[in-house]
Amino acid sequence: MMGLDAPLSEQTKEELLQRLEMLVMNLLEELALYSSSEGSGVTRLLFSKEWLKAQQALKEIMGNNGLVPSFDEAGNLYGTLQGSQAELPAVITGSHIDTVVNGGRYDGAYGIAAALAAVQYLRETYGPPLRSIEVVSLSEEEGSRFPMAYWGSGSITGERGFADIANLEDGDGVPFLQAMKACGFGEGSARTALREKGSMAAFIELHIEQGAVLEREGLSVGVVDAIVGQRRFVVTVTGEANHAGTTPMHMRKDALEGACAMVILLREEAARHGEPLVATAGRMTVHPNVPNVVPGKVEFTVDIRHSDPVRLEAFCGWFSEAFREAANHRGLAFACAEWFREEPTPMDSRLKGMLDAACGGLGVSYRRMVSGAGHDAQMFSRICPSAMLFVPSRGGISHSPEEYTAPSELAVGALVLAKLLYRLGYEGELA
Repeated sequence: MMGLDAPLSEQTKEELLQRLEMLVMNLLEELALYSSSEGSGVTRLLFSKEWLKAQQALKEIMGNNGLVPSFDEAGNLYGTLQGSQAELPAVITGSHIDTVVNGGRYDGAYGIAAALAAVQYLRETYGPPLRSIEVVSLSEEEGSRFPMAYWGSGSITGERGFADIANLEDGDGVPFLQAMKACGFGEGSARTALREKGSMAAFIELHIEQGAVLEREGLSVGVVDAIVGQRRFVVTVTGEANHAGTTPMHMRKDALEGACAMVILLREEAARHGEPLVATAGRMTVHPNVPNVVPGKVEFTVDIRHSDPVRLEAFCGWFSEAFREAANHRGLAFACAEWFREEPTPMDSRLKGMLDAACGGLGVSYRRMVSGAGHDAQMFSRICPSAMLFVPSRGGISHSPEEYTAPSELAVGALVLAKLLYRLGYEGELA
């Protein structure tokens, strides 16, 4: 039988795309049923009843399609297609099962559905691989319920552990450990979540872009060069609250005016730097926040992202100094505290080359690109070669019920993934 590494006729390619489209859409529609949102949005928070039902449904689907399903103690679900050479490290592919509140049906879920569809096709067409292929439904990535993100992939790679969640609670005061145990998971409940270095040959994550680059350029796939690093800060600007009617303009120490000037500086300098740098002033709190009082204090967040660590650090240094100068010029006090730091993460060069070749061999239009959002591949890259590929997002919308990718585009991503999995699993690349 001709392998998937050989050129496909247009007819064969079209038939395969139709098959993958049907498989992916069926799986996405089923997963969308497990939600606490009304209407078209999907809410599936970590260790909620909807989350548990979705994981249990996936376990049954995996078993019915020739995979060996198993949970680990953190709630990650694996479906393993056993390889004929068990001593070889496994290839892992998948994404996360949790969502944001009232999110879409593609973020995370698509990477799982496409992985299951691709592996089902490979198993039915070519039988068992040389090295095992594991589809993983990661328990959590978004940080939507508890103040921690990447619980699923972090527990696998050693970046997260049970000590980190011991004192965490959700917005309703439910402890992380209690919610986890209620779903049947926790330390010692199943096999350990931590995977040893060398046990995984590669991790591949297929995801919607969550941006508009691919759609704007009319391309089918994005091969991710790197995932940006992130720095997040809380900026506090302190002036003097005073009467809005009796305080002359030249005597004011208006914290809100100073904060607004800083936000404009941030945007202008970020625009001057150009892609892939982005800088965002987000949540803002004004005190006393009444109409007839000059604001005396403002707190706001700053989020800065870049794929180059040197340029990221340089911009962070610039904004801190520029904000301080803006405050001093107005007679305001200024403080800045960093509360989140994630280093830029390049994807594996060899896997990127394989994805380039897969797209070229299939006649799929693609480009290299930087991911401005964080993903589980960041965590996996610390212990094994990792790669990501994107499919277009209509209008660049994500984390919303309006999130959408055309079924035909979902199928193209699954086909590229299948071709890479064939090369890694059936031809034994990276051995």
